[in-house]
Amino acid sequence: MLAIIAFLIVLSVLILIHEAGHYFAARMFKVKAEEFGYGLPPRAIGFVRENGKWKRVKRGDQNSYKNTIWSINWLPIGGFVRIKGEEGENKDTDALHARPVWQRFVIISAGVVMNWVLAAVLLSIGFMIGIPAVLDNLPAGASIDKREVLIVDTLPGSAAAEGGVQSMDSIVRIGDATPATVNQAQQLIAEHGTSTMTMTVRRSGKDVVLTLTPAYIESMEKIALGVSLVDSGRVRYPIHLAIVNGVRITGEYTKQVVMSFAGLFHDLFRGGGQTVESVSGPVGIAVLAGKVAEQGILPLLQFAAILSINLAVLNFLPIPALDGGRAVFLIVEAIRRKPVKRDVEAIIHNVAFLLLIVLIILITVRDVTRMFGW
Repeated sequence: MLAIIAFLIVLSVLILIHEAGHYFAARMFKVKAEEFGYGLPPRAIGFVRENGKWKRVKRGDQNSYKNTIWSINWLPIGGFVRIKGEEGENKDTDALHARPVWQRFVIISAGVVMNWVLAAVLLSIGFMIGIPAVLDNLPAGASIDKREVLIVDTLPGSAAAEGGVQSMDSIVRIGDATPATVNQAQQLIAEHGTSTMTMTVRRSGKDVVLTLTPAYIESMEKIALGVSLVDSGRVRYPIHLAIVNGVRITGEYTKQVVMSFAGLFHDLFRGGGQTVESVSGPVGIAVLAGKVAEQGILPLLQFAAILSINLAVLNFLPIPALDGGRAVFLIVEAIRRKPVKRDVEAIIHNVAFLLLIVLIILITVRDVTRMFGW
């Protein structure tokens, strides 16, 4: 239940912020927003301001109003903004296609810009309060507390993987000793050689005692547990540095996400690969959101920021039906000095949308089968 609630809250905020970007950009250029809704249709209830008073708009009401309809819809995931003239031709002066290409480009791009802004704001707030981070190469001015040695990965088939070690476990004790740094942890593990040892890790706020026996790992050419460790801690900055580093980390995360998508498409054209296998759909993200929510509000803020960056990059890929695909059509229109036929563009977007829905369904089915071990 926690996973579902966390997922709905995080996803709804990210999507509503995205749609708000489209809304405010449209209004800035005097393009009418016919409806702004929380959740997905059908409409449960809506309100519109007419003659200085708020009027209720019922579910089946398809009338056009002078002002924006504000609605709550039955499927409580995200939201939408319906901009006048977005679909098909409309010659009215307050319709989208009546605006110059550059203004339409700004309106189309505003959603992903807002996702990047949101990520920078969330990370800046996190750095003001203090968020978990890897302690390598931190900028000057950082204040660090709650240091820990964090396990970020395990080698498949290694003593750690077979012994129940999980990524994101933090090492509390190795035997009777408490390592304060990665170097100390590695030294303690090395001292055991191939002898059986106990390791206490903290997982979801609880201490778990594991019995492990280091073994020779051929790929590493040494005796080891097969864990990847980092020094981690809660990092805090003064307000001005928190904002600077929030923006900087947003840029770094964006670069990493772009590279991940590049790897994904490379693997797709190559015929599969580890990157493709690591892709998660709504179910996988919901499970991850639930796990992060169990760790507290600050890790959830960090997760929301990273997910917001992922949504921004995904939405601006040059794929029809996405904002990036619509932006490509505007660029083509600017070069040709005339638009692509609206019905042709609509068909391309609709076909691409259906393919995306099929892809999401397939990934969701795979997430479910993984979760239940089918």
